[in-house]
Order: sequence, then structure tokens, then C-alpha cells
Amino acid sequence: MPTGTHPPLQRGASLPLAGQLAERYAQRIRERLLLPGARLPSVRDCARQHGVSPHTVVAAYDQLQAAGLLEARRQRGFFVRESRPATTRTPSARAPATAMPRQAPMDATALIRGMFEADAARSPGLGTLPADWLDPTLLQSALRRLNASDALAVQTSYGDPSGDVRLRAALSQRLHDLGIHANPAQILTTNGATHALDLIIRTQLQPGDAVLVDDPGWAIMFARLTQAGIRLLPVPRGAHGPDLDVLNALAAAHSPRAYLTVSVLHNPTGHSLNLAGAHKLLRLADEHDFFIVEDDSYGFLAPEHLPRLAALDGLRRVTYVSGFSKVLTPAWRVGYLAAAPERLRALTDTKLLDGLTSSAVLERAVALCLEQGRLRRHAQRLRERLATARQRIAALATKQGFQWAAPPDGLFGWLDVGVDTERLAQPLLDAGWLIAPGALFSATRTPGSLMRINMATSQDPAFWRALRAAVDDFGGRPAAG
Repeated sequence: MPTGTHPPLQRGASLPLAGQLAERYAQRIRERLLLPGARLPSVRDCARQHGVSPHTVVAAYDQLQAAGLLEARRQRGFFVRESRPATTRTPSARAPATAMPRQAPMDATALIRGMFEADAARSPGLGTLPADWLDPTLLQSALRRLNASDALAVQTSYGDPSGDVRLRAALSQRLHDLGIHANPAQILTTNGATHALDLIIRTQLQPGDAVLVDDPGWAIMFARLTQAGIRLLPVPRGAHGPDLDVLNALAAAHSPRAYLTVSVLHNPTGHSLNLAGAHKLLRLADEHDFFIVEDDSYGFLAPEHLPRLAALDGLRRVTYVSGFSKVLTPAWRVGYLAAAPERLRALTDTKLLDGLTSSAVLERAVALCLEQGRLRRHAQRLRERLATARQRIAALATKQGFQWAAPPDGLFGWLDVGVDTERLAQPLLDAGWLIAPGALFSATRTPGSLMRINMATSQDPAFWRALRAAVDDFGGRPAAG
């Protein structure tokens, strides 16, 4: 165990222990808490202080030397360099938010890049659960069972282009639990939900097509559609789903080919479509002859009883998309789609041309997680933990005088701070906090006072105080009380 006052390193985190230890010393050097010429603890003492092996310490010190922060003196130990290059690089690909000046995210690509670089503990704008909310033992157990059973079969062939047969059978049961009746032959596995959406865009849409999208909506999807030459028709998203009057008018005027939407735990607002709105939306799809792509990437974080369009439609006009990276691990890029057979054939052909097949090994491991029921239990624990986090964050937001556009649900909340959130992004980033301004989720990049809040990464009261101070600097409304 670590001794003294050193906070413990996080075992099982996405960043290895050596990288965490290197970052810890690098930050102290940058902040002048360790001055040039200072001697670091010996390998043995450092290992004892931080509760790690000497091998981990050696690896960390090697990273610091490679970054130009340390020098090794023969038979004396490791010392902070007397002089360093002016452009010192962080000894890890995942730098802490205060490591060096960074630019606030102002488009979809910058948002993704910022999230890869971010420290989850200081990233209220993060789009995923932090690593310490996930269950590495669940993944390790699945891989061990795979190695002990039929690993050879899935590791020595391309696999089925449609996806692992056991995973598709398990997914058929998962969908049945949601009221979506799809047999395994109606399911196509993909390299994550984003890949599934990309296959749909490339297979079923053409440059110049008009497509209805939620506004606010997923910034990455706006970018992908625009890159493919698709005309976006933004539909305002409210507390109970899309504004169907606006959708109806847009559909009548532009004859859209499709509507891409999130019916449950919408990103970024956290809202879910109600049953009456779902029925009306499907009637409009029939009336105007467009198909619907239902992205249910956050479905495991929602109660199963919430209405899915695919369940009401029977996969007639609706193609259902989901994945596992949000609840298992972002490293396991396993997703899938369910569709009518006539749609699925063309989508499978595109997948074949795109990369032949997807990872049979990871798909079989996910199948084991589903078959054992452990994924369902893990998801239930996440829902309970998120419910507690939402209560805490609601109190923190209220204390600082902020309001929600609607009651938060799932992983996200849509917060109104009273000033243009794009103006807040850089000063907050300079203070060490990565946020996701509302303009990133606008199809027209319209500025506004809203921002996405991640319920799992926004529980530090220091963030809410920093947000309050930043808003006040821009003339925002005063705090309550």
C-alpha cells in the first residue's frame, strides 16, 4: 500500500501506473514544486511510497528522462534537469489539463481530440463514463472464459461477415427485452455504433440528400453527414423529444431521405421521447416517406420500458443502432445495427468492402458478458450510481444559481448558465476544466447559454465554483441566495 501523503495511483485505469507516476512528477516539476537539481526518491523508496513495483518506477523515470525532465547521475540517482528544452513534451499521450496551454474545443474534431487528451476527473464535458466507473474484472473474466473455450475458432478465421453468431443470438434476446423483435439474421455487428452509422450514411444516402437531425444533437454526426455532402435539416429538440410541427414543415418542404435521432437519453440533453411523440413521428415518416435511424448508444443506462421507435415500428422504417463502448470500455469497439432484411443486405456488402469483417474475438467476449447476465447487472449498478450523481450535481448547480433546460437524466444534463458558453470554454480550460459548449451540438453552430454536463465527471464542487466565477466575469446572472 502507498505510504505517507501520496494519493494512490489508479489500478485498472486507461493510463498505466508508470504513466500516472510519470505525470505526477512531471506536473510537480512544471509547477516548480521540484526545482532544478532536486533529487527524486530512489527507485526502492519511490516504489514503497506509491505502492508499486520497482519496475514501474524505473519505467516512469525512463519516461521522464525521455521527456527531458530528469537526468540520471551515475551511482547518485535521478535529478531534475538543471536546464530543459523550452518545448518539453509530457511523458504520456494523456496530459493533465494543466500540463500546457490548450485550445478549447470549437468543432467536432477538436472536441474529440480534447476528450482523448483530457483528465476525466477535470472534464465536465466528457462524452463517456470515466475509467473508474467501468468494470475491468467483467472484461477480464470474459476474455479468460474465451481463452478457455473456443478461442482458437474465433482467432484463426475472418469470422462471419454478419458478426459472431453467439453475439447476434445474445443481441436478439437483448432487443426482445426492449420490445424489438429481430432474429439474429436481422442483426449486423460493427466496429462500434459510430461505424454502424457510417455504414448507413455510405449505403443509404447520396450527396445532396436532405436529412432531418436533432438540434441540439451529436456534433460528430453533423460533421460526418456534412462531409458526405448531405444537407442537414435541424429539428429543435425539447424536453419530450423533437418539435414535430417543425419536423412536419421541413419534411413537406424538403422531402428528406431520412431522420437520424436519439429517442432515449438523447445526447446532449438527456431527454427521452415520450410514447405519444413516438407514434406521431412514425406517422410522419409514413406520410413523407423517410426512413429513421434510431441511435440507442446510451440504452444500457436507461430503463428498458422507455419507448424505442424500432419496437413500435417493427424495424419496418426504423434501423436500430447501438453499441457497448459506453458501458463496457471504449477500447472494445463492438457495435451493431438491426434492420429489415432488404436494408441489411446492402449494409453487409458495404461492411465487407469497408474492412471484410469485425473482431470475432471481442464480439465473442461481449457475447459472454451478455449470456452470463453480468453486463445487465453492471448496467444496473451504473444506473444507480448515476442517479446518486445527478442528485449531487443538482444540488451543486442550484447552489451556484444555475438552471437546467429540463431535468437531467442518464449520463448528461443540459445546463443553462446565462452567458455564451463558447466564451467560457477557454478560460475554464486555462483553469484546468474541459467543458462542452452548446454551440458544438448545434447543426448551425448557433451560440447560446447552454452546455452539456457529464454527471459522472462533474461532481467536484471546485468545478462549479470555477464555472460560477467564469460566468460572473462575463456578466452572468448572480448566484442564488
